[in-house]
Amino acid sequence: MPELLQRVGAVLDALPGGPHEIVFVDDGSTDSTFEMLEVAANSDPRIVAVSLSRNYGHQSAISAALDFTSGDATVVMDGDLQDVPEVIPEFVKRFQEGYDVVYAQRTRRKEPWLLRLCYFVFYRAMAKLSDVRLPLDSGDFSLMSKRVVEHLRHMPEHHRYLRGMRTWVGFKQIGIPVERSARHSGKSKYSFRRLVRLAFDGIFAFSIVPIRAATLLGILVIGLSSVYTLYAIYAKFVLQRSPQGFTALMSMMTFLTGTLLLFLGIIGEYVGRVYEETKGRPHYVVGRTVGQLAQSECAGSSLRGAQRSPSGNQVR
Repeated sequence: MPELLQRVGAVLDALPGGPHEIVFVDDGSTDSTFEMLEVAANSDPRIVAVSLSRNYGHQSAISAALDFTSGDATVVMDGDLQDVPEVIPEFVKRFQEGYDVVYAQRTRRKEPWLLRLCYFVFYRAMAKLSDVRLPLDSGDFSLMSKRVVEHLRHMPEHHRYLRGMRTWVGFKQIGIPVERSARHSGKSKYSFRRLVRLAFDGIFAFSIVPIRAATLLGILVIGLSSVYTLYAIYAKFVLQRSPQGFTALMSMMTFLTGTLLLFLGIIGEYVGRVYEETKGRPHYVVGRTVGQLAQSECAGSSLRGAQRSPSGNQVR
């Protein structure tokens, strides 16, 4: 955290324009992170720290940060310094050229080779499956104009894939090559299971190809079974013998049963996501905020559609 504060502060000090603000979201951490942010906010008026009531997930935390920003342009980055703050001036330069979204395209990664391979395959598969042209190797590290942020705020879905939502909004967008650094310190709690969940959120939010695949496979199986039926009739009445193949029959039945269960699971994923949306629950609950924005009257206006929970905390 001290390194992050120092480097981000140095970048903003050298950046023309302003005033600037730095919004931190503490997504239910169990260490002294928020206490450190509280001390930093007392000495630097640019800092706003938001503590969520529990861990709501990476994408919900970013959504919370976007709800608390008020600038003409917003830069989204992770706090582990894998997203390099020194790239921000390049983002701003492109923004001043008229681009509404400037995103980092990762040229090199410091993760293990197996994880890099998974990322490589996922981004290309996602680009093929999605109805929206999603850029390759681009994460959440990006700059977005105020109008893009406003549109993201008004998107109600709970299973959020912000890099896809950012692309869906449209306007002028450009990617710049950025080498992704290694994690500065500590160990990531973003497990492989959470990565898979994020991948599913992206696929199911921006593609119906998995459901269409069930239809295509069904057509293929009907075609093959029709061909086999014609062969069986021919063998019975012309060749005077019945087709053999108990093992082949059992293999086919097992394959079809497994396929049916697979696609029932895929349909269940879509139905389950519809069910989650119908609940209408907030994306997150804010437990505490510090900083000038949190103490001003404009804090409530930056939370579009914000409500109050019975405990008095803001919810979104």
